[in-house]
Amino acid sequence: MRFFRTAFALAWLALLPCAYAEDFHLSVHIRRESGSAAKSQGNAGVVVWLTPLDSTPTVAPLEHVRMVQKDKRFVPHQLVITRGTSVVFPNLDPFFHNVFSIYKGKRFDLGLYEAGSSRSVEFDRPGVSFIFCNIHPEMSGIILVLDTPYYAVSNEAGEVRIHDVPPGRYQLNFWYERSSSEDLHALQQKIAVPLQPGLGVVEVPEVIPESVPHKNKYGKDYDTSNPYKP
Repeated sequence: MRFFRTAFALAWLALLPCAYAEDFHLSVHIRRESGSAAKSQGNAGVVVWLTPLDSTPTVAPLEHVRMVQKDKRFVPHQLVITRGTSVVFPNLDPFFHNVFSIYKGKRFDLGLYEAGSSRSVEFDRPGVSFIFCNIHPEMSGIILVLDTPYYAVSNEAGEVRIHDVPPGRYQLNFWYERSSSEDLHALQQKIAVPLQPGLGVVEVPEVIPESVPHKNKYGKDYDTSNPYKP
């Protein structure tokens, strides 16, 4: 009988973190220049994540993640994944692409590959990777790799919901494509879950233009006479 009581107690203790885990809610507002044409875009696309301060979370890679090349675009434009996730880059256009990333984050070059084929990359370190095509300068994408399972992306209304967050102390982090690193760093703060009152709506400044010129994978301007470019 003592064995069964002990086993029951251990099973109950193992379930306690899950029993007390709760959803974390937050609202963000993207602050734009007055009269900006982008104001109609709403408040979507802000990544919010929680980094535990008192423990190291278990982070598992995601499965079946793709960033498709279609109509000279990366779809979706932005991916948020956990460390160790492999991303597949299928070419669904009727011409060649050359996906690469040479800036911050994961550096890689998938080379030229034809319509109907795909390549993959394992993102084994946290950070932001800016994704481009060496043939089509108008193509750009973003992959944000996190070392925590507690993250979410804001919707058009600016609502953020992170599921099943255990109680404890966390660092609250933000990332938005058109914010500066200085502004994003200033938004960081330490919080407790359950969330204490007074956080309010977090304003995220938009200061970077929607389209920023970039170089090709050789660090040079794009060659408009490239024979692989339709």
